[in-house]
Amino acid sequence: MVLLEREDELARLTRAVRRVRDGHGDQFVITGPLGCGKSALLEAIRADATGVRVLTANCSLLEQDFAFGVARQLLEPALSRTGDCDRLFAGPAGLARSVFAVDAPVDSAFAVQEAAVSGLTALTHAMSADQPTVLLVDDLQWADDPSLRWLVTLAKTLEHHPILLIAATRDGERSPLRRNEIRPEPLSSTAIAELVERRTGRRPDEEFVAACHTVTGGNPLFLCAVLSHVTSPAADQVPHVRELRPARLKERLVRGLAAQPLHAQNLAKAAAVLGDDDLVGQLAGLTEAQAREAQRTLDQAGLVTSRPVVRDAIEESMPVGEREDWQSRAVQLLHDNGRPAEQVAARLLTVTTTQGRWAVETLRAAAGVAMRRGAPEVAARYLRRALRDVQGNSEQRARLLVDLATAERFFDPTASVRHITYAVPLFREVKERAAALVRIAPTALGSAPRPVRDLIDQVAADLRHNKELAYRLEARQRYVWHSDPALLADAVLRLKQIDGVTPGERELQIILLDAAMFTARMPAHEVADIASRVLKQEEPHPRHVHTAIPLLIKVLAAADAAHEAVPWLDRALSQATNTVEQALIRAQQSFVLMHLGKPGEAHRAAEHAVDLAVLDWRGDTTTAAIGLTAVAMELRDPGLIARILTSRPDRDEPPGCDAVYRMLHATGEALAGENAQALDRFLDCGRVFDSVGWRNPVLLPWCITTARLHARLGDLTAARDAAAQAWDRAVEWGAPLGVGRALYVLGRYTPGRKGLGMLHEAVQVLHANPFERAKALLQLGARERADGDPQASGHLDEAYRLAVESGAERLARRIAKELDGNSPGIVVALTRAEFKVAGLVVRGLTNAEIAEELTVTSRAVEKHLTNSFRKLGIRRRTELAGALARAYPPPA
Repeated sequence: MVLLEREDELARLTRAVRRVRDGHGDQFVITGPLGCGKSALLEAIRADATGVRVLTANCSLLEQDFAFGVARQLLEPALSRTGDCDRLFAGPAGLARSVFAVDAPVDSAFAVQEAAVSGLTALTHAMSADQPTVLLVDDLQWADDPSLRWLVTLAKTLEHHPILLIAATRDGERSPLRRNEIRPEPLSSTAIAELVERRTGRRPDEEFVAACHTVTGGNPLFLCAVLSHVTSPAADQVPHVRELRPARLKERLVRGLAAQPLHAQNLAKAAAVLGDDDLVGQLAGLTEAQAREAQRTLDQAGLVTSRPVVRDAIEESMPVGEREDWQSRAVQLLHDNGRPAEQVAARLLTVTTTQGRWAVETLRAAAGVAMRRGAPEVAARYLRRALRDVQGNSEQRARLLVDLATAERFFDPTASVRHITYAVPLFREVKERAAALVRIAPTALGSAPRPVRDLIDQVAADLRHNKELAYRLEARQRYVWHSDPALLADAVLRLKQIDGVTPGERELQIILLDAAMFTARMPAHEVADIASRVLKQEEPHPRHVHTAIPLLIKVLAAADAAHEAVPWLDRALSQATNTVEQALIRAQQSFVLMHLGKPGEAHRAAEHAVDLAVLDWRGDTTTAAIGLTAVAMELRDPGLIARILTSRPDRDEPPGCDAVYRMLHATGEALAGENAQALDRFLDCGRVFDSVGWRNPVLLPWCITTARLHARLGDLTAARDAAAQAWDRAVEWGAPLGVGRALYVLGRYTPGRKGLGMLHEAVQVLHANPFERAKALLQLGARERADGDPQASGHLDEAYRLAVESGAERLARRIAKELDGNSPGIVVALTRAEFKVAGLVVRGLTNAEIAEELTVTSRAVEKHLTNSFRKLGIRRRTELAGALARAYPPPA
């Protein structure tokens, strides 16, 4: 091993070796904790000593009962190489003959051993007279008592003989040799970096060195054990370094612990279980004074219990039964001393034996704390542990299952539904059964298995005299029917019977509004009025994603009343701490923003949602899937489409939801130019939607898309028929967004003044939606340009302005080409990020507002603006709108 930062120690010992060659004896004790480099110093002296006889011994705990074992290790090899042993044993040295006799152990009588000590001392003097001698003794703390007495006696005579005695021993261990103490210090960060570079051949990153220093405390043994499992000293390896628990190091630590007194061993085991808690001493059964003494002993031995590797080694060394006993006593001690519920619960997770009622109550309380701080998966772990300590058919178990299901809604709603169904039969009262069932979000029941649906029906039939729970059960029953057109049919009639005064009534209203929207059996403005009233009575909160409210947001957007949901969702998102909540709210925001004609903002929200893996969530994501699908189809973004389809849950879906995904897949095919294949898929999806009663033209615009695909394939008659069908459905629903879309598509494929009139009407109908109005203006301007109408340029200019303001980059490019004779223009020169920033500046946002909107730094915004100004040849933001407009002048 390379010795680093040991120059002073080596220099002192080397000088001592030179002095012994000159006839001056001495003694040194190298002391320090386990792994500090004591043995390495001894090895360095052994390798470099010249002109002297070097004799070595390694003491062992297992040989501590072997009298004069260390003396024999030191002297016997030299004696075996000496031709005239009788000469060395002459005089007083002859008393040592019995020590080296084969199979003749030395008598344990004190007098006999003292005589042997005198003989060994004389023998060593005689050997040093032939050649200066260096005695190196490692792990002196484990030397047998007779050998130790001999070394003490010998040390007193060294000044008069050419003998150098160097012994290594651990801190806190017995060492009667006291002269010239050497204590190797921990390695500095500089030394660690040098050692890492020598071991790996690469200069380490500062973060890697810092992690090594933190984990090992500069202890060479610990450091070498860690580096033996590392190949790259890069910053990305820091987590690996922090988690390493080298097996060889553990073995050394366990052996070191076994050599400690019982009270120190108990303190170490208590620390392995409790960590740095101040109850460690009590757990070990020690007084404060005893605990301090035990800790000092462990520290001196290098068993620093604050280091994870030491704790792990100690804990793993305990048999399973002993470890369980320590853990059980520790958790009871924490509870009895009033520690916080989560602290006690975290310890209870490691205890497998039943602890009693107090443990169940503690785990349940800890789960509540975890839920309030936004950690549902932690809460679920506490509750699963609590289930082990309750009877299998008790109501207490049922309540724990309900609590567990409530936590699982955040990350595994399928399991949540399952655990609710396990709990319901355990309740004796039907009211409690109903209360448990309504913990299931209605939207989680879209793909629930038949037994779950039957259970809801049964409890609903048995429930008496509780209208609130009855409304909430009915909401769940009706949501299950969303793929059954016969059962969807009476939703409007039932909706008119509900006032929405209580939370249960409002929940049922939302389900019925969703059905009315899907079937388009109630005019959009009436649906919007009721939906707006319901939303105003609900306080914004991120947990709404586990209720029926996401359906309400979808209803408002489809009814062209999405503006009311924007501030509500913003407030809910600001409180969200859970990833699933954030993802689902982002998906809702994306859907809302798209229907408000803000595709740029909708795109960013959709990307946020997919980045958070919303569709990889194992629960019901029908609402999120439909919303994101609508956004991806309108944006015509192949990347977003692919990400949504890739993250689709692997499970059976109801026919309608499955058709939504297939419709998105068809959009991707159309973008790839596979128009015939995409058309067939869209038509098939349309048949599925009609079969289940889903007819809303805003939410499911398949008719409009089939019209475009027919036109691409050259069948304008079929295109007009499909657009006319979209128009009929849009008028039936009545939302301006749907009507306007259908009008500009139908007008595009209708020749003459009739088609032109439809395009003009579409522009008027879509006055509140900049994105859709820009698309209508593009079709109108293109028609007018083809007819030689001078109004074309004005309409195209207005279309371009709206596209830029709304962040519709692709649409802006299309309009620019129409304006500029297919020249790519400046829009192509600007990057996507620059285009987004430019559009927001045109809308009047400040740099700070843009940074917040795009979730980037103000510095990044300034950089994008600077690049845009350079490309456009302007100097001020007030010139930006004009510069963009001038970049696409109409042809002369």
